[in-house]
Amino acid sequence: MMARAHPQFALRPFLIEDTPLLAEIFRASIEELTADDYTEGARQAWASAADDEEAFAGRLGGQLTLIATMNGSPVGFASLANNETIDLIYVHPAVAGQGAGTMLVDALEKLSLARGAKRLTADVSDSAQDFFKKRGFSAQQRNTVLRGGEWLANTTMDKTLATAKGAA
Repeated sequence: MMARAHPQFALRPFLIEDTPLLAEIFRASIEELTADDYTEGARQAWASAADDEEAFAGRLGGQLTLIATMNGSPVGFASLANNETIDLIYVHPAVAGQGAGTMLVDALEKLSLARGAKRLTADVSDSAQDFFKKRGFSAQQRNTVLRGGEWLANTTMDKTLATAKGAA
Protein backbone atom coordinates (compact mmCIF):
# COMPACT_ATOMS: atom_id res chain seq x y z
CA MET A 1 0.00 0.00 0.00
CA MET A 2 1.35 3.41 -0.94
CA ALA A 3 0.64 6.55 1.05
CA ARG A 4 0.00 9.80 -0.77
CA ALA A 5 2.04 12.77 0.35
CA HIS A 6 -0.38 15.21 -1.28
CA PRO A 7 -4.13 14.80 -1.52
CA GLN A 8 -5.65 14.53 -4.97
CA PHE A 9 -8.39 17.09 -5.43
CA ALA A 10 -10.83 17.25 -8.31
CA LEU A 11 -13.48 19.77 -9.39
CA ARG A 12 -17.08 19.32 -10.39
CA PRO A 13 -20.17 21.52 -10.65
CA PHE A 14 -22.59 22.09 -7.77
CA LEU A 15 -25.57 19.75 -7.50
CA ILE A 16 -28.61 20.66 -5.39
CA GLU A 17 -28.12 17.50 -3.30
CA ASP A 18 -24.71 18.88 -2.20
CA THR A 19 -26.44 21.59 -0.15
CA PRO A 20 -26.50 19.91 3.32
CA LEU A 21 -22.82 18.92 3.14
CA LEU A 22 -21.77 22.33 1.80
CA ALA A 23 -23.68 23.99 4.64
CA GLU A 24 -21.66 21.83 7.06
CA ILE A 25 -18.38 22.79 5.34
CA PHE A 26 -19.42 26.46 5.46
CA ARG A 27 -20.13 26.29 9.22
CA ALA A 28 -17.00 24.25 10.07
CA SER A 29 -14.78 26.57 8.04
CA ILE A 30 -16.12 29.65 9.80
CA GLU A 31 -16.00 28.08 13.26
CA GLU A 32 -12.51 26.60 13.02
CA LEU A 33 -10.61 28.81 10.58
CA THR A 34 -11.71 32.31 11.65
CA ALA A 35 -11.58 32.06 15.47
CA ASP A 36 -8.43 34.20 15.68
CA ASP A 37 -10.08 37.09 13.86
CA TYR A 38 -13.77 37.03 14.84
CA THR A 39 -15.67 36.68 18.12
CA GLU A 40 -17.82 33.66 18.90
CA GLY A 41 -20.96 35.76 18.39
CA ALA A 42 -19.73 37.07 15.05
CA ARG A 43 -18.87 33.55 13.86
CA GLN A 44 -22.29 32.23 14.90
CA ALA A 45 -24.07 35.08 13.12
CA TRP A 46 -21.96 34.53 10.00
CA ALA A 47 -22.50 30.75 9.99
CA SER A 48 -26.25 31.22 10.39
CA ALA A 49 -26.40 32.16 6.68
CA ALA A 50 -26.54 28.42 6.00
CA ASP A 51 -29.37 27.71 8.48
CA ASP A 52 -32.00 28.14 5.79
CA GLU A 53 -30.75 25.41 3.45
CA GLU A 54 -33.30 26.27 0.76
CA ALA A 55 -32.03 29.86 0.59
CA PHE A 56 -28.42 28.63 0.77
CA ALA A 57 -29.08 26.23 -2.14
CA GLY A 58 -30.70 29.08 -4.08
CA ARG A 59 -27.62 31.24 -3.58
CA LEU A 60 -25.27 28.46 -4.72
CA GLY A 61 -27.52 27.44 -7.61
CA GLY A 62 -27.93 31.02 -8.80
CA GLN A 63 -24.19 31.39 -9.32
CA LEU A 64 -21.47 29.39 -11.02
CA THR A 65 -20.54 27.14 -8.09
CA LEU A 66 -17.70 24.63 -8.17
CA ILE A 67 -17.10 21.82 -5.69
CA ALA A 68 -13.63 20.62 -4.71
CA THR A 69 -13.64 16.91 -3.99
CA MET A 70 -11.21 14.45 -2.49
CA ASN A 71 -11.86 10.79 -3.27
CA GLY A 72 -15.22 11.87 -4.65
CA SER A 73 -16.40 13.63 -1.49
CA PRO A 74 -16.90 17.41 -1.32
CA VAL A 75 -14.25 19.18 0.78
CA GLY A 76 -14.76 22.76 -0.38
CA PHE A 77 -16.66 25.04 -2.72
CA ALA A 78 -16.50 28.43 -4.38
CA SER A 79 -19.02 30.50 -6.29
CA LEU A 80 -18.72 33.16 -8.97
CA ALA A 81 -21.37 35.89 -9.21
CA ASN A 82 -21.78 38.11 -12.28
CA ASN A 83 -18.68 36.54 -13.87
CA GLU A 84 -16.39 38.79 -11.85
CA THR A 85 -17.09 38.38 -8.12
CA ILE A 86 -16.01 35.49 -5.92
CA ASP A 87 -19.02 35.38 -3.62
CA LEU A 88 -18.20 32.34 -1.50
CA ILE A 89 -15.09 30.23 -1.01
CA TYR A 90 -14.89 27.76 1.86
CA VAL A 91 -12.87 24.62 2.49
CA HIS A 92 -13.25 22.09 5.26
CA PRO A 93 -10.70 22.73 8.04
CA ALA A 94 -9.29 19.20 7.58
CA VAL A 95 -7.98 20.17 4.12
CA ALA A 96 -7.17 23.85 4.72
CA GLY A 97 -3.76 24.77 3.31
CA GLN A 98 -3.53 21.67 1.11
CA GLY A 99 -4.46 23.22 -2.24
CA ALA A 100 -8.25 22.86 -2.54
CA GLY A 101 -8.83 26.60 -2.11
CA THR A 102 -6.12 27.48 -4.61
CA MET A 103 -7.59 25.07 -7.13
CA LEU A 104 -11.04 26.65 -6.69
CA VAL A 105 -9.78 30.24 -7.08
CA ASP A 106 -7.66 29.30 -10.11
CA ALA A 107 -10.68 27.69 -11.79
CA LEU A 108 -12.92 30.69 -11.08
CA GLU A 109 -10.23 33.03 -12.46
CA LYS A 110 -10.05 31.05 -15.70
CA LEU A 111 -13.82 30.92 -16.05
CA SER A 112 -14.15 34.61 -15.28
CA LEU A 113 -11.53 35.51 -17.88
CA ALA A 114 -13.11 33.19 -20.47
CA ARG A 115 -16.42 35.00 -19.90
CA GLY A 116 -14.83 38.37 -20.66
CA ALA A 117 -14.09 39.75 -17.19
CA LYS A 118 -11.09 42.07 -16.86
CA ARG A 119 -10.84 41.79 -13.09
CA LEU A 120 -12.01 39.61 -10.24
CA THR A 121 -13.21 40.93 -6.89
CA ALA A 122 -14.04 39.38 -3.52
CA ASP A 123 -15.13 40.61 -0.11
CA VAL A 124 -12.53 38.78 1.96
CA SER A 125 -12.63 37.91 5.65
CA ASP A 126 -9.71 39.01 7.81
CA SER A 127 -8.76 35.32 8.06
CA ALA A 128 -8.51 34.87 4.28
CA GLN A 129 -6.62 38.03 3.32
CA ASP A 130 -3.19 36.38 3.18
CA PHE A 131 -4.61 33.59 0.99
CA PHE A 132 -5.91 36.15 -1.51
CA LYS A 133 -2.76 38.32 -1.37
CA LYS A 134 -0.66 35.27 -2.33
CA ARG A 135 -2.87 34.91 -5.41
CA GLY A 136 -2.30 38.47 -6.60
CA PHE A 137 -5.30 40.21 -5.07
CA SER A 138 -4.86 43.64 -3.47
CA ALA A 139 -6.97 45.38 -0.83
CA GLN A 140 -9.26 48.14 -2.11
CA GLN A 141 -11.69 48.98 0.69
CA ARG A 142 -12.52 48.03 4.26
CA ASN A 143 -16.14 47.08 4.99
CA THR A 144 -18.40 46.24 7.91
CA VAL A 145 -21.51 44.18 7.35
CA LEU A 146 -24.36 43.39 9.73
CA ARG A 147 -25.11 39.67 10.09
CA GLY A 148 -27.57 38.39 12.67
CA GLY A 149 -27.15 41.45 14.87
CA GLU A 150 -23.33 41.27 14.74
CA TRP A 151 -20.96 43.56 12.83
CA LEU A 152 -18.34 41.69 10.81
CA ALA A 153 -15.38 43.32 9.11
CA ASN A 154 -14.07 42.30 5.70
CA THR A 155 -12.02 43.83 2.90
CA THR A 156 -12.88 44.17 -0.76
CA MET A 157 -9.92 42.86 -2.73
CA ASP A 158 -9.43 42.66 -6.47
CA LYS A 159 -7.13 41.32 -9.12
CA THR A 160 -6.63 42.36 -12.71
CA LEU A 161 -6.93 39.28 -14.87
CA ALA A 162 -4.14 38.51 -17.32
CA THR A 163 -5.31 38.11 -20.88
CA ALA A 164 -3.81 35.55 -23.24
CA LYS A 165 -1.01 36.75 -25.50
CA GLY A 166 -2.36 38.32 -28.64
CA ALA A 167 -5.77 39.00 -27.07
CA ALA A 168 -7.07 42.55 -27.02
